[in-house]
Amino acid sequence: MTDFTMEKGADGVAVITWDVPGKSMNVLSMEGAATLDGFIDDALADEAVKGIVITSGKDTFAAGMDLNILADFQKNGAEGVFEGIMSLHRILRKIERAGMDPKSLKGGKPIAAALPGTGLGIGFELPLACHRIFVADNPKAKFGLPEIKVGIFPGAGGTTRVVRKLGVMAAAPFLLQGQLVDPKKAKGAGLVDEIAADPVAAAKAWVLGAKDADIVKPWDAKGYKMPGGAPYHPAGFQTMVGANAMIMAETWGAYPAPKAMLSAIYEGAQVPFDTALKIEARWFTHIIMNPSSGAMIRSLFLNKEALEKGANRPEAPDQRVKKLGVMGAGMMGAGIALVSAQAGIEVVLIDQKQEAADKGKAYTEAYLDKGIARKKTTPEQKEAVLSRITATTDYDTLKDADLIIEAVFEDPGVKAEVTRNVEAVIPEDCIFASNTSTLPISGLAKASSRPEQFIGIHFFSPVEKMLLVEIIKGKQTGDRAVAKALDYVRQIRKTPIVVNDARFFYANRCIIPYLNEGARMVSEGISPALVEHAARMLGMPVGPLQLIDETSIDLAVKIAKATKQAMGDAYPADAKGVDDLMFWLYDEGRLGRKSKAGFYAYDDKGKRTGLWEGLAAKYPLAEDQPDVIEVQHRLMFAQVLEAVRALEEGVLEDIREGDVGAILGWGFAPWSGGPFSWLDIVGTPFAAETCDRLAETYGPRFTTPALLREMAEGNESFYKRFGPQAKAA
Repeated sequence: MTDFTMEKGADGVAVITWDVPGKSMNVLSMEGAATLDGFIDDALADEAVKGIVITSGKDTFAAGMDLNILADFQKNGAEGVFEGIMSLHRILRKIERAGMDPKSLKGGKPIAAALPGTGLGIGFELPLACHRIFVADNPKAKFGLPEIKVGIFPGAGGTTRVVRKLGVMAAAPFLLQGQLVDPKKAKGAGLVDEIAADPVAAAKAWVLGAKDADIVKPWDAKGYKMPGGAPYHPAGFQTMVGANAMIMAETWGAYPAPKAMLSAIYEGAQVPFDTALKIEARWFTHIIMNPSSGAMIRSLFLNKEALEKGANRPEAPDQRVKKLGVMGAGMMGAGIALVSAQAGIEVVLIDQKQEAADKGKAYTEAYLDKGIARKKTTPEQKEAVLSRITATTDYDTLKDADLIIEAVFEDPGVKAEVTRNVEAVIPEDCIFASNTSTLPISGLAKASSRPEQFIGIHFFSPVEKMLLVEIIKGKQTGDRAVAKALDYVRQIRKTPIVVNDARFFYANRCIIPYLNEGARMVSEGISPALVEHAARMLGMPVGPLQLIDETSIDLAVKIAKATKQAMGDAYPADAKGVDDLMFWLYDEGRLGRKSKAGFYAYDDKGKRTGLWEGLAAKYPLAEDQPDVIEVQHRLMFAQVLEAVRALEEGVLEDIREGDVGAILGWGFAPWSGGPFSWLDIVGTPFAAETCDRLAETYGPRFTTPALLREMAEGNESFYKRFGPQAKAA
């Protein structure tokens, strides 16, 4: 079986159907592209064929390109990437020209795309090369070019065609932000031509009635002018300046792909179309050869997908959750109930008082009401979700639950009491999970009579927005509990990582040093603005001071006190500067965003108005400020070294989970692919050398871990030593 098939009808229309065997969605392989190319040649040469319709045998059109193709291109270096992408350009340009005379632009055969559903990436670049795009009236379908989100950009003509079709300004949301739209919005934007109940029938009818002029693309016609003006036009020049400013404002210069795409747009807009395609291919090659793109694709696509499909799931029967008990109806419990009910799971939401339980359920109602207002949810869907949530104080309602998630106050005594009370009611085989962010699971499991069925499921706040869920194995946690947690996370469509038990687990273990290092620099007299901007230029979504404000300063104080009590004399001496600063802000009543006062100043509506000027009075700026690279190294290595230590100590068992968890959990510089990918990019020898210098200058927190030292001496990379291929070997 092949990815494409062709059937020539008696009406003179050749229908080419894309239907990759064994795949739920079509993806383009080079073998498939060659088959498509052959069918196009055949249909164009056959006098009995009047036109062509390209469609899908599935209920969607295509999800994009098989990303392994790009890896194959890379094996032959930049030349291999360029030639590979140009081979796709030649196929799509052949479809676009459709056999017409290059001078008269006559004699070509009309080619239409008929999309039954979603078309993304190359699955939309192919239709863009056709003469008319018909899509099904399917509100769930999405169309667009999301490549920028995985560190590349549309390189098979999508960038050039969308810009020439819409103009730079109108194209920006689809190219520079990777925005996806439904059929109506796609038609309104000019991305597709027609919405039809039967797109294949509509496409056939159009093909049979199309004239020569109907199949000439605007950019191939004489006198074409780019919508909104080309870069050398006054209006177009202003647009390019604005686009450049927009990219820098959103990326702080940390991501190479948007800058390369804008270069392809700017240069391509000043030359003939075929030359513009070559320029696009060259900039695409530049990005593919940049290690950032490979790292992003690996972490945000390949590794993320592998983890979601259960790459590290132990052998166990299907453990999908039928009935979930959520203990505690506060913000976390309410969020867990919401995402679970949305996934079709029956939920019992329990709190000490009925009023509190009802308030927790009301959180779901308010969320769905917002969805209705934005036309993302219907009243019927709202009622269905709410009907799955029972808000109560009655523990007896848990008698047939198969998973419990405890989300009560972060106090071991309170959690122990809830555990005992719940286990007195639930079935023998029910799995019990604690949603804790800091308390060791093995310690909490001591309150359980079934420690092998006790596990940690750590959600990030807000639950409905955050994509990561951290699953923590206690010392006695069994395989079925792990499988249950993984199957549940898959049900609610989030990405799981599995880690072994340790204080702060993995995510908080890495993010707390980042926050502390930012605060420590302020206490040293380093400009708070320099700290924040250096972090943003690293690719962090927010600086450490803003993140402290968002998570609350009283929480930081509470963690510091609890950690100091737990560690005793082992508590690091260099934490004093951070503690003094945080305790001072706490005593001043500056608790962060929730109190509209923290490292930042806020207006009455809680909007940040700038860094608080009072910081300088308490911590005057040092006369000599470090350069931005030095600040970035401190912020970066504070996080990365904890990731290495987590791997070294066995908290992390898979570096894929370390990379994906870092990006999804706290926004670790996505351009880098995660901490281990970043270390592979900069090289372990450079990392060890830098750590030695930082440790000598700033203290033992930057001491090079033994594992990193060993790898640096052999110039090893983490993915070659610990990646899935290395494990398989």
